[in-house]
Amino acid sequence: MSTDPKQVDAKPVSLRKLGLVGVVGLCAAGAIVVTGIMARAKTDSELRSWTEAQAIPSVAVANADPRALNATLDLPGRLEAYTRAPIFARVSGYLKEWSADIGAQVKAGQVIAEIEAPDLDQQLLQARADLASQQSSARLSEATLTRRKSLVASNFVSAQEIDERSADLANKKAAVNSGTANVERLEALAGYKKITVPFDGVVTQRNTDVGALISGGTGTGLAMFVISDIRKLRVYVDVPQSYVPAIRIGAKAIISVPDYPNRTFPATVEASSQSVDVGSGTTRMQLVLDNPKGELMPGGYANVKMSLIRDSAPLHIPAGALIFSKDGLRVATVTADDRILFKPVTIARDLGRDIEIGSGIAPDDRIVTAPPDGLNDGDQVRVSNTAKDTKPATASEKQDVKG
Repeated sequence: MSTDPKQVDAKPVSLRKLGLVGVVGLCAAGAIVVTGIMARAKTDSELRSWTEAQAIPSVAVANADPRALNATLDLPGRLEAYTRAPIFARVSGYLKEWSADIGAQVKAGQVIAEIEAPDLDQQLLQARADLASQQSSARLSEATLTRRKSLVASNFVSAQEIDERSADLANKKAAVNSGTANVERLEALAGYKKITVPFDGVVTQRNTDVGALISGGTGTGLAMFVISDIRKLRVYVDVPQSYVPAIRIGAKAIISVPDYPNRTFPATVEASSQSVDVGSGTTRMQLVLDNPKGELMPGGYANVKMSLIRDSAPLHIPAGALIFSKDGLRVATVTADDRILFKPVTIARDLGRDIEIGSGIAPDDRIVTAPPDGLNDGDQVRVSNTAKDTKPATASEKQDVKG
């Protein structure tokens, strides 16, 4: 049997082709597997990175606003008469009559009531009688001494008797002086039976009536009358200690009262107590207010708007930036490397949406405007804006928005 050489050579060639195709297939399959593994690894890495990024909280920040949002300080005050005199009785008795009721305009020296004091009248009569007796005794003693002295030359009386008579006359004159002083005292006291007005003003209280028993000289209980000079008024305001240096003596203020809702009245800071009340932490200040027409009433409530004078503008932050915790009052700030740093602060004034900070932060601090729960010192955060983006609007901008 003969063999064809061409057929013998074709078999190895076919085997070599099949082997080459197999190797190429294996390489392609390996490449596909490696590519899939790498793609999955990349996807896992991206997912891990995205998850970690999502775990970092995003916060909005704003710089503390150094503008004086309100250059005035509104505080409640109390109106008082510039001069006020409670009138108490000096003598005891019964009220005989009165002639000035509440609201009456009175003048200095005007008699507005009279007290009937029979006991005092009798004491005065007795004192005058005693004085007359003492004066008579003194005159008799003086006459006797004069006669005795005329007999000294004849040796009818001794020097001892003259000395005794002289001493007796001195005693009688002293008794006369004492009686005179007693009479004058009772006469002065009797003058207080008429109640007079110490200065021009208005009767703002009357707490007695005809026939009322008057207990004089005590100065306790209700006054019979209260006279007030309301041509000028004093306005008393309790100012928080932190604002006292910003209010100067002579500074102007604006007064508003419920009686006149559409009007204001100018006042001037006149005096300060120069002390801080331990209970309230405030300093009492006194303002003076002209009231020539008597429109404002003493004892009334007033709202006092005082201008503040400061060396530097106070810092303001949004109210939502404050954090109340066991560590006290704090704000969360963001450092240059986007990490949280808590700072303790003190509040100078609560303005509603804005808080005026007394201490604790600087103008360039980046304040977290709405800190999420669970933040701790050193936590990494993502700043979702710039401080400039959330800076509070200026007064003109606010006005534009309102318009």
